[in-house]
Amino acid sequence: MSEVTVLLREWRGGDARAMDQLLPLVYDTLRHMASARMRQAAPSATLQPTAVVNEALLRMLGRDADWNDRAHFLAIAALKMRAVLVDHARARAAEKRGGAPTFVTLSQADAQAGNDAGIEVLGLHLALEQLADAEPRAARALEMAYFGGMERDEIAAVLGVSVPTVDRDLRFAKAWLNKALA
Repeated sequence: MSEVTVLLREWRGGDARAMDQLLPLVYDTLRHMASARMRQAAPSATLQPTAVVNEALLRMLGRDADWNDRAHFLAIAALKMRAVLVDHARARAAEKRGGAPTFVTLSQADAQAGNDAGIEVLGLHLALEQLADAEPRAARALEMAYFGGMERDEIAAVLGVSVPTVDRDLRFAKAWLNKALA
């Protein structure tokens, strides 16, 4: 069992000191996750990875801890980062009244295909909501891969499925999104 998992369980058990020990261990990983998502952002993007991580942590820490291990914690962080990016994109679009949207890439989902096509955050968000209605597990896998930068084995652990199942879900989700966003 990893040190992060032990600290998460201690924190969930009520040990406030565990959180103080946990944050330095996971902060760099979370920042790397956010940075990977934003590396391909449009030059006008004003949001920084540190701000994404800080906002995601505030959203996570303000509620009851309900994670089992490191992979589950990172999956929840990925969801919170998605929410931060979507909220930021909505605010920018509202400010500019339909002006230039924030672009990011589906780097994790496109890694096997070698595709670096940019996808607008709000369009991706809406398409992911539709995908979640049709295939919830595939949508969650894609969220964890894309917004969380999680590896296939970590996603498999969180979803309770095999790595080949995650691979199939990611291929399906990518194809579904390509069609939905075309």
